[in-house]
Amino acid sequence: MFRFRRIVAPSLLVTGLAIGLASCAPTPVPPPPPPPPPPKVVVIPPKPKAPNGASDNIAIPPADASGLRQSLNRNISSAQMVWNLRSAYNVAALNCSAPVHADILPRYKAFLTNHAKTLNAVNKRLDAEFKAKYGAKFIAPREAYITAVYNHFALPPTLSDFCDAVMAVSRDGAAVKSADLEAFAVRSLPNIEVVFDDFYRRYEVYRADLAIWQAKYGGLMNPPQQAVSVSAAPVPDRSGAGH
Repeated sequence: MFRFRRIVAPSLLVTGLAIGLASCAPTPVPPPPPPPPPPKVVVIPPKPKAPNGASDNIAIPPADASGLRQSLNRNISSAQMVWNLRSAYNVAALNCSAPVHADILPRYKAFLTNHAKTLNAVNKRLDAEFKAKYGAKFIAPREAYITAVYNHFALPPTLSDFCDAVMAVSRDGAAVKSADLEAFAVRSLPNIEVVFDDFYRRYEVYRADLAIWQAKYGGLMNPPQQAVSVSAAPVPDRSGAGH
């Protein structure tokens, strides 16, 4: 009797082996999600600073139509200009203590000595001017005016430039005769007042720059979930060189 043998094709064996191996292979691991974006970095320029280390609450006198600021040293009589120049010398003698300004005090003393008669006459004229304006009680408004002039000249952020200006004026005034003192005061007092004009101009620029900075960056100094980088680069000086 004949026996028949089952013959398995090689291709079927290979296929079965492949299926078996595939069923034993590990499941592919999906790739990890992309990392989150880095926190937003805001580069904040330095906060504008007031010129000459001034405080943030200095009152700026308004300017007139010609651009000149209202001042106790403007639109006054020539006698008042002489006395205000004397006040400037006085404030400088008391406050300008740097070695470079050492000549101010002796020049002020010489000014008082050399022009004593003229200054006395000017003082009487001023009494008459204030009395004509305020009547018998003119002493109080005159003293208040003098105090305001002293405070004006003694504004701390302007002290260094003020001392320089008085130093220059007192040098020019050393040779002035008493007969020419009034004319000297009229032309020289503006050379001191320009110190304050310049400071107020630069202070206005500072306030404008500060307002722009506050609008752009004021709310970003302590924001939630946001990194802030403060730049150390200086802000361009738009207020004028040499101050």
